Amino acid sequence: MAKSRVKMRDHVAESSLHWRRTLVSFIAIVLMMGGLFANLYHLQIEEHQSYQTRSNDNRIKVVPIAPTRGLIYDRNGVLLAENRPIYSLEITPEKSNDLNDTIEQLITLLDLDPELKERFFHDVQRHRRFNPVVLVSRLNEDQVARFSINQHKFPGASIEAYLKRYYPYKDTLTHVLGYMAKINDRDVERLKQDNKLANYAATRDIGKLGVERYYEDLLHGHVGYQEVEVNNRGRVIRTLKYEPPVPGTDIYLNLDIRLQQQAQALLDGKRGAIVMMTPKDGQVRALVSNPSYDPNLFVHGISGPDYRELLQNPDRPLINRASQGIYAPASTVKPMLSVMALNEGAITPSTRFFGGPYFQIPNTKRKFRDWRRWGHGWMDVYRAIEISADTFFYDIAYRLGIDTMHDYMSRFGFGQNSGIDLHEEASGTMPSRDWKQRRHKQPWYQGDTISVGIGQGYWTATPLQLARATSIMVDHGDTVHPRLLNAIVLNGKKVSMPISHGDPIELKQDNHWNVALTGMWRVINGKEGTARRAFADTPYIAGGKSGTAQVFSLAENQQYDHQSLKEHLRDNALFVAFAPFDEPEAVVSVVLENVGGGSSHAAPVARAMLDAYLLPDTPELNEEVTAHE
Repeated sequence: MAKSRVKMRDHVAESSLHWRRTLVSFIAIVLMMGGLFANLYHLQIEEHQSYQTRSNDNRIKVVPIAPTRGLIYDRNGVLLAENRPIYSLEITPEKSNDLNDTIEQLITLLDLDPELKERFFHDVQRHRRFNPVVLVSRLNEDQVARFSINQHKFPGASIEAYLKRYYPYKDTLTHVLGYMAKINDRDVERLKQDNKLANYAATRDIGKLGVERYYEDLLHGHVGYQEVEVNNRGRVIRTLKYEPPVPGTDIYLNLDIRLQQQAQALLDGKRGAIVMMTPKDGQVRALVSNPSYDPNLFVHGISGPDYRELLQNPDRPLINRASQGIYAPASTVKPMLSVMALNEGAITPSTRFFGGPYFQIPNTKRKFRDWRRWGHGWMDVYRAIEISADTFFYDIAYRLGIDTMHDYMSRFGFGQNSGIDLHEEASGTMPSRDWKQRRHKQPWYQGDTISVGIGQGYWTATPLQLARATSIMVDHGDTVHPRLLNAIVLNGKKVSMPISHGDPIELKQDNHWNVALTGMWRVINGKEGTARRAFADTPYIAGGKSGTAQVFSLAENQQYDHQSLKEHLRDNALFVAFAPFDEPEAVVSVVLENVGGGSSHAAPVARAMLDAYLLPDTPELNEEVTAHE
């Protein structure tokens, strides 16, 4: 059998192949190393600045710091809204050995609501474990003391102090100052639209109503920042930079807390409002609505039952009756209507008019009755204002018509906002033909005009508007806007705010003002004046006008019976007054709901307010205010 031939290895070929593979591998390695070094150059040299910034972002954290809110004072420097420290119990979960047991012991030790435990663990899930979580936001002094003694038993738990708004006069100033409360979703949206959200990065509360809301930008201040170094878990290691916040601006109001307290005392047990202002410059010295409520309830978050009680209260304490309450102005506007009639030539100071028991539009059967069943007999404009004769002003309204009345009374500020520095204001209604068509889809009738002629019918106004219109009267047409803000503090100095004027009312003869004002003088000082008893023996001379507004319509032959009517159907009492007569320093308007006649109920209140303003050292007045406090 032939043997197979053994093949020999080709070492030359194998060596050539090996070197070719080695060369390819070397070239591949060189290319890979070149790519690696090129990428390192790109990262370390070309993109150095970008990655350094991103690294700093991971290492440096910017923490916002809330500014201290500005304080609010009255015109005499009495503090009306301050910032008080509150003590909050906070726990850092990662520092606690047994978080559940710690919470149980703290609830027992501090006598806390057991429901806080569930709320706390819900909040823990929303925070990192090295961040403190609030267990209870408000501790009293006894709870702070008990915790301080036992703090060593609770690692990770601590008490932190914060500033919260506090209103020392409580319900006396609620409808003026408003209140602070937690920022909600609507506030966030509004701040976004105004590009102000960044300034509230560390702020929990915001002004909701009144002066707190209107002057929010002044009172809030500007947020501060601190740059802190954090580790990869977000824990703060050290502070790198600190930019302090700018505190809010302190402000002074035109209010006089003594007059405010006096007004509240006079309204005790009644529903109504009082506004007092100085006619020359529009400074609001008192603005009170009753009933009221304690604004401090809202600062820390009002409870559901407390809020429902306010909402369901039939006396509606949440409404600012002084600027939002709308009432028929009744006879308080008869002096303004007299000015209109004199300027239009419908009457003269010597015009004689016979006031019977009622007024009738020619060729109609409806009778518009006077408040006195047998009428007032012969009168001129002075006596018509003094005795508040309805028939005299029915006749004026009929002859001049709604168009002229709307034009003149709009100049006195009716049917429009007064310009006061509050957002919570109603404009009331100064009716017109167009208004009725838009509102009721009906044409204007002559009978509508007659009712408007005595401040009834569709005409409504706020106590603030009545005070402003009376100020325009005593200033002979100078239209000053009412103001609450007196001054702001800049660089440690008080800077007074300018007076805000509107378009003046110019009459053909300046004496027309004097005729109407003389009629208001006779209301208080005349033999037939409707308020002569309320203002008897005053050491100063005043002028005024009473008003009694029906809240429902009587049948043609129905007589008003105060006692037989349900309370909410009884007449509203109104009164406007000013003093001293020759150089008026103060104007006051009073509205009392469902109490009866203006001269018997509202006039004494107006007199007491003028006494408090012009006779501040009267012992009886001081005793009344002190007792109310």
